[in-house]
Amino acid sequence: MTNEKIPLSVGASPGQRVFAAVVGVLFTAFGAVFVLLPVLADRMLSRLTGTGDPFPSYDEARDLPPGLLPPELHDGSTTSALGPARFVGLCGLPVVLLGLYLLLRVLRTAAWLDGTRASVRGALGTRTVDLATAEVRGGALVHRVGDDAAVRVPALIARDRDSGRQITLPLRGMGLAALPPYELRALADAITAGRPTGGRDADAHALAGQLRTMAADPLGR
Repeated sequence: MTNEKIPLSVGASPGQRVFAAVVGVLFTAFGAVFVLLPVLADRMLSRLTGTGDPFPSYDEARDLPPGLLPPELHDGSTTSALGPARFVGLCGLPVVLLGLYLLLRVLRTAAWLDGTRASVRGALGTRTVDLATAEVRGGALVHRVGDDAAVRVPALIARDRDSGRQITLPLRGMGLAALPPYELRALADAITAGRPTGGRDADAHALAGQLRTMAADPLGR
């Protein structure tokens, strides 16, 4: 087997990345406006009503007689024109976070094989598992296509026996019937590298054989 780093054809296509980036930016911008709008409105109302000028604090007006102090400075603090309404802007924070997460998830998601070590990078971190020693099995990912439709994508699930760390590698790239044959063979070689053929490792060899079969028949005849 080869020790070169092999990028795996998972994640979004360039067109899907652009679309998701635009949506993520719009979500983030909308949420940011929603968060900042009450603050800006509060300052505008303060200027219109005169509550913000000319004394923003009691310290600047301490030399005046108490009878000449503005009402909002009688207790040594200023009052907001909007009051509790300014905290409505906090409702926009989830929208900002959702937009940022969407951007990170689409733009950062990737997977690669470095020798026998497979890595999957998500929105917030990267997980790596050595396929030569991990527990491997077949599985599936379910992607929503519409309100009622879903697509099942076959996947390779690998779990580190010592740490319990687990990764899931889809065996079908975006717009592809399956991963390219070279990548499927590289995954099969990584799984069987130095692995015993009997006992609990027999299933891993069987799974690697299925990957090689997929690689030999990329058109799914």
